[in-house]
Amino acid sequence: MDRFDAKYLKDCDAMHFIMPFMYPDRCDNQTYFTFQIDLTNLEKYLKKKNKKGIDYKYNVFQCVVTAVLKTITLRSKLSIFIHDRKMYKRNEVSAAFTVKQEFADDGGEVLCFIHSKPEWNIDDVHNELKRQLLKLKSKGYKDESSSVMDKLNSIPKFISRPLVRFVCWLEKKSLIPKSMIETDPYHSSAVLANLGSIGLPEGYHHLTNWGTTSIFVVLGEYGKMPFYENEKVVFKDGIKLGFTVDERIADGYYFSKSMKMLQLFLEEPKYLEQPLNEKLTDKVWEKINKR
Repeated sequence: MDRFDAKYLKDCDAMHFIMPFMYPDRCDNQTYFTFQIDLTNLEKYLKKKNKKGIDYKYNVFQCVVTAVLKTITLRSKLSIFIHDRKMYKRNEVSAAFTVKQEFADDGGEVLCFIHSKPEWNIDDVHNELKRQLLKLKSKGYKDESSSVMDKLNSIPKFISRPLVRFVCWLEKKSLIPKSMIETDPYHSSAVLANLGSIGLPEGYHHLTNWGTTSIFVVLGEYGKMPFYENEKVVFKDGIKLGFTVDERIADGYYFSKSMKMLQLFLEEPKYLEQPLNEKLTDKVWEKINKR
């Protein structure tokens, strides 16, 4: 009963066995969190990383992608998804997002899919994003998932409609060919949306019943935000992250600690230099528990 991308969890507890039958649709189980990140240390870190005049600069989005990958790697329940009333654990940690090829109303969009490795750190994520974005920004490029959708859309509707319904049935039953969903963002560990890059504030992205993604992360626009410091309100550069998660994969306490871990990675970016799978020391856990 294993899938090509995940292992079936047959020994889950009674509640997690029953919940998918009581609440079978992912969209009926979405929960929302918002976290505000102090960018003071991250901005200093990025300035230092970009000092050498490299051609592809390090930026906040790359750091968020790395922090998300690192958090999911270290918090195993975040790799769980529920599909067709069954619970699975992913074989890898991945992240996906949409890339606008040109900032124009009719500018095309393509999909970026990052397959991380446990030994990666911020430099590996940066290099992988550079490699992919140089390819994706080419006007002639089209990812495999978009190409499949275009082909389905090009044939007569009386043929394409039942064919699409059949494809959806195959996906629901975990029978869909791997080649059809390799670049589909809704089959990743987490989907990210950088709304700040188009001048929008933070928000939330809905979950989808198609696919397997249990986590969505939305980045808002950077700017001055209020932070409490020594019982006073201080305005600093900050960013808000909006999370949408499938509440069936873990409890609120687990999500809370995971989000605080991600917050620590961004506010103390030295941890982004460490491998994604490097275990945290007791001292680091103390910092997380105090947040």
